Order: sequence, then C-alpha cells, then structure tokens
Amino acid sequence: MLRVGYIGLGLMGKPMARNILRAGFPLVVHNRSRAAVDELVAEGAVAAASPAEVAQQVDVVITNLPDSPDVEAVALGENGILAGAHAGLVFVDHSTIKPETARHIAEVLGEEGVACLDAPVSGGDIGAREGTLTIMVGGPVEALEKVRPVLEAEGRTITHIGAAGAGQVAKAANQIMVAAQMVAMAELLLLSQKAGVDPQRVVAAIRGGAAQCWTLDNKPQRLFAGERGPGFKAYMMLKDLDIVLDTARAYGMPLPSTAAHTQLYRAMQELGLGDLDNSAVVAVYEALTGTRLVEG
Repeated sequence: MLRVGYIGLGLMGKPMARNILRAGFPLVVHNRSRAAVDELVAEGAVAAASPAEVAQQVDVVITNLPDSPDVEAVALGENGILAGAHAGLVFVDHSTIKPETARHIAEVLGEEGVACLDAPVSGGDIGAREGTLTIMVGGPVEALEKVRPVLEAEGRTITHIGAAGAGQVAKAANQIMVAAQMVAMAELLLLSQKAGVDPQRVVAAIRGGAAQCWTLDNKPQRLFAGERGPGFKAYMMLKDLDIVLDTARAYGMPLPSTAAHTQLYRAMQELGLGDLDNSAVVAVYEALTGTRLVEG
C-alpha cells in the first residue's frame, strides 16, 4: 500500500487527510500549527517536522495550502519537498494556485525524478468531510493512475484534464461558475424579499427547474439559519478570482462578469467579512440595499 504524506491541515486539508487515513493508507503529516497534527496523530498518523522529512518517508506527498507562494515555498524552499525528493515520488497539490506556478514546480521537481500532479478540488468543506470532492488533474497520466486509490479516498469524481497546469486552468474555470452562482443567489434572495415574497419559497420553487445548481442545493438553508461561517472563506474566493483574472490577462481573454464578481468579493474583504463563507457575499447586497436577509 502506498505511503502517503500530507502537508496543510486546514479547513479542507484535515478532513481530506483523515479520509486517506481511514482508507488504510499509512499517513505522515506536517502542518504549520500543531493542533491538527496532534489530532491526526491520535488517530494513527505519524508527525514530521518538515516537508522534507515528509517526502523522505513516503511514496506520495500531498499539499493543500493557501496560495501560490506557499506551495512554491513548501515544494522548493528550504527543508521543502525538493530537499527530501527521491526517484519515484509523486507530488500531488490540491491547492488552488496559478497555472504557471504549477508548471514551474513540475519542471523543477521533475529534474529529480518526481512526477507532479496539480489536482485542485471543488466541493467545499462538505465534500472534504464526506469524501465526495471533484478533483481536476494536470500532469502525467501514469502518475495519476499510480495515486488514484489515494485520490479515491478524497473524491468521487477524478478527471485528468491535461499536462502540467491544466488542473489549475480547470479550477479557474470552476471558480468563474462558483462566483457567478453565489452572486446570483444573493441577488435573487434579496430581490424576492424586497418584493415582499418569501425567499425560502422562491428557492424551493426554482431549485427543481432550470436554475438548479450546487449552490442552491447547499447554501440557502445555511443563510436562512443565520450560518455565515465557512465553508469556503470569502478571502480565499477573492484570491482564486484574482488568479482567474491574472490567467485571463495572460491569454488576452476579457472576463467582464468575473471582474464584477471579483469586486463584490473585494468589497467583502474591505467590509471585514473575508473570513465568512463565500455565500455571505449576500452581505454586500445587504449593505447596498440597507436591508438584511430574514432568517428563520
């Protein structure tokens, strides 16, 4: 059985690592803060003091980190994965980062015999806990097939997109749709309420028709219950949208609606709401309209 290392035990990473452990894979973990490491060690994982120490002990090393500089530092920096690299190691990155960063890391680690897969995920904290994530993969098919049993402990849908960086392009496309859904939901909820119509009844009516989507299936009831905590944090949504726009500029692609959605999430950040769920973009509309979504 493959020995697996996991680096980055945050809101998504910890439950994903736990699912790998529960699937029976020997697991070595490392995280900047210790509490999550201790939690998984108590469940059977082994702690490591650095990314290099993780890489030295495993067949597959997985990262799940906030942004491109974090992944580059963990992969290529001092005491990073590169320092513990060995031929046959597979590096899987579940972070959402710039496609060019994924390609650069794959090139450098490839020189040491490490196969790299950029494998961002979609499905939020619910999918991470339940092992139902969608995983979009860039990199060598042979490496994907080697680690597929590990990924199957984390996700339900695993799709090979193309060469290095392709997984991150797919995630950028995913975030275009996610942002559009979150913003559209905010608008329809407050429009319904402003018009004197129960937004809960509106959601119940439209989610069975052409408007049906993951967002309407999962987010409105949390908002109606007053639950605006993550989930997927709004400041991370903003980071992802900035990656989308950077990627679009690199290819001369105008994305006017995504640019508008990005500004709404930037407004969330400026309002001090960046740690809330990305569905809490409704708060920006509340500020603009002087009304609050009725809970209950």
